[in-house]
Amino acid sequence: MDLDLVLITGMSGSGKSVALHALEDAGYYCVDNLPPELLTAFIALQHEQQATRVAIAMDVRSGVSLPIVPQQLEALRQDGVSLRSLFLDATTDALLRRYSETRRRHPLSRQEGRNDVPEQERVLVQAIELERELLADLRDGADVIDTSLIRPAQLQSYIKALISAPQSSALTLVFESFAFKRGVPLDADYVFDVRMLPNPHYVPALRPLTGRDAPVVEWLREHDDVARMYDDIEQFLSRWLDALARDHRSYVTVAIGCTGGQHRSVFLVEQLARAFGTRWVALKRHRELDAA
Repeated sequence: MDLDLVLITGMSGSGKSVALHALEDAGYYCVDNLPPELLTAFIALQHEQQATRVAIAMDVRSGVSLPIVPQQLEALRQDGVSLRSLFLDATTDALLRRYSETRRRHPLSRQEGRNDVPEQERVLVQAIELERELLADLRDGADVIDTSLIRPAQLQSYIKALISAPQSSALTLVFESFAFKRGVPLDADYVFDVRMLPNPHYVPALRPLTGRDAPVVEWLREHDDVARMYDDIEQFLSRWLDALARDHRSYVTVAIGCTGGQHRSVFLVEQLARAFGTRWVALKRHRELDAA
């Protein structure tokens, strides 16, 4: 019986517990903080019990065992396990804010009982930077989700969309709109800046609408620059996606940003996802709209 395995890794404080809850809601048997040394034996046990959907979370608490995980994952793939690896990331500022709000200790922090706030923050930043180094190899082989600016409900929705995408396709494309004023997504493989395009924000009747609404769509389609930008992005991706698939990439995230993440970037994400969805699995995310 085929086993569908989802591995959740990522930065401490990035939302791994939220992701596991989403997978549990989707019918996965979930295990948190499984030591890497037990992974192979645990999967063998799941095969014996004829499990079909399993999700495992691993993090930096596994310490010195982390370097063996990439080889283990490759061995599982060779054994026919259907494996999806997701890495949750966030900016250092976002992680600092979350630790400040929850008053939890970082698992790599050895700072005990200090009341000096600047010193506490300095030590926490050092722990976060060390964690990024320790997890770098796991990040490289995974689909990355930037949780810096998204709510738990958005993260749950993104997780469920990724795991529901059929794996029969050689590649899953994620088209993501965003606002430059709130930062570039960490999970982007390619970033396209479309702030130079005509902006519906300055048309009073269109300002409250989005790039998914018909009046905005019609207005943007009237501008040649918008069509040229679409053609340039479409041609670039069409030229290189086959090569990415041959390089065994499972996911590619294409981020398109405008000033507010409401009109131009949303329009282009919708159009590109529709066009590429005829050949590849194409998912859509609208970081600013989904947060509303």
